[in-house]
Amino acid sequence: MSFSERTNTTRWIIISICFLIISLILWNTYTFFQIFKNEERLKMKLFVNAQITILNANENTDVELPLQIINNNTSIPAVVILFDKVVSATNVPDEILKNKKKRNSYLNRLRNENEPITFEYAPGKYQTLYYGNSGLLNKLKYYPIALFLIIVLCVALIYNFYKSTKMATQNKLWAGMAKETAHQIGTPLSSLIGWVEILKTEDIDPSISLEIEKDIERLQTITDRFSKIGSIPVLEPRNIIEETKNAYEYLQSRFSKQVEFSFKAPQEPIYVMINPTLHSWTIENLVKNAIDAMKGRGTLDLQIEQDAFNIKINIKDSGTGILKKQFKTIFEPGFTTKKRGWGLGLSLTKRIVEEYHNGKIKVLSSEIGKGTTFQISLNKKVQ
Repeated sequence: MSFSERTNTTRWIIISICFLIISLILWNTYTFFQIFKNEERLKMKLFVNAQITILNANENTDVELPLQIINNNTSIPAVVILFDKVVSATNVPDEILKNKKKRNSYLNRLRNENEPITFEYAPGKYQTLYYGNSGLLNKLKYYPIALFLIIVLCVALIYNFYKSTKMATQNKLWAGMAKETAHQIGTPLSSLIGWVEILKTEDIDPSISLEIEKDIERLQTITDRFSKIGSIPVLEPRNIIEETKNAYEYLQSRFSKQVEFSFKAPQEPIYVMINPTLHSWTIENLVKNAIDAMKGRGTLDLQIEQDAFNIKINIKDSGTGILKKQFKTIFEPGFTTKKRGWGLGLSLTKRIVEEYHNGKIKVLSSEIGKGTTFQISLNKKVQ
């Protein structure tokens, strides 16, 4: 049996034991409830006998015990009825007894809780006792519900802990794989740098080696990104306009001319605490996501704005648009509308912006068939 199979078996055993414990507790509570209910009915039968004794008492009858039985009933609501008239009532508010409509409603409620006791207090003469559940019995009735909710809460906490632990383990695994990938790419990358230097000595067009150098630098950037996964990135003051423009123009040179790129930003530099490698990754993810939404054809506008406290980067495309109900779910891991996709791009972008750069990212606006605008907000304060 594999480890995963043993884990699943253990999990189902624990779940089965939990259900068994819950069932035993509920059954035990129900048993106690019935025992108390029967005891209260016996008390009411004694109450009836005491009532009969008092109604038929004469000067020689000892009524001390019957009166004690009636007066000791301080928890069970009881009403004795004769021909739709109240003969006596115990533990019942006067406002109910004085209002006929409320009284009838109250008697119906008592009838639903317990079967009334009809007794013959004299030959051919009958009265009916209506009684309800005591406060203790009512509390016991709701005890299984409270217990069940507590158990559900505990199960939810255990599940959340298990899920969080599992996600943490997976994150460590992915981080380890990413770092190992970066390490493995480093060796052939060093060789490529050497080959480029050799090419420069040959009689070839310099623009060819220049473009190869750009792609090698890009690979080095990607390797650096992977090596940073799982680590706390170092933030440094950088000109956000220059960093964004460099990443944007590199992508512009690598995509089809059917995509019309535009870039608009203030002329003066704006310094923000960022990690340049991760920031370029953010821009790349949003640009690629936009181009996918446009199916490789359309207009893509990047605009940088600022106010007193924040710098805002708006990336607008002319793609298919996003439904309003998906504005938040698109940032969840695994969410994708592509036939081939992992659904990690926007999730990773959100993590880089909000967790590493203490910024915000959101869908600023979107219209089906017309396009979407994403907005990144970063604090202008330079530490």
